[in-house]
Amino acid sequence: MTEFLGLYNYWIVIFLMMTGFYIVIARENLIKTIIGLNIFQTSVFLLYITMGKVTGGTAPILKGSHGGESHGGETHGAENHGAEHGQELIAAAEGHLDSGVDAVVGVYSNPIPSVLMLTAIVVGIATTALALALVVRIREEYGTIEEDEILEMDRNS
Repeated sequence: MTEFLGLYNYWIVIFLMMTGFYIVIARENLIKTIIGLNIFQTSVFLLYITMGKVTGGTAPILKGSHGGESHGGETHGAENHGAEHGQELIAAAEGHLDSGVDAVVGVYSNPIPSVLMLTAIVVGIATTALALALVVRIREEYGTIEEDEILEMDRNS
């Protein structure tokens, strides 16, 4: 029973997904359909963020000594800094480097799902704004936002 309840975040995702799906299918009001799509979209965000979370994990940030400081009397230019830092990170990950980069030990969370969801949130907001603008235009043209009434008017004309 604890295994069943231990996955509560997935149960929340499933509940939100099915709620949003039901609202999209069962409602003929265009505004309610948009709300249902947003609820469904939120469940997808939660699913991806849940999968990206690692218990006890930290951000994968390595602290090195190349933060624009000088080494041996010379400073690294911006163009060389990125390539050298990337090579040091690779070497540190393989465990072959002792040049000031902290050892890669511990558990790290993957930041990619969170970054992708931030992008998806921005796209979702833009899509919702566009959908609402279309609903306003449909209301101006037909005088209603009920799908069945709009279809009836189209059939009669």
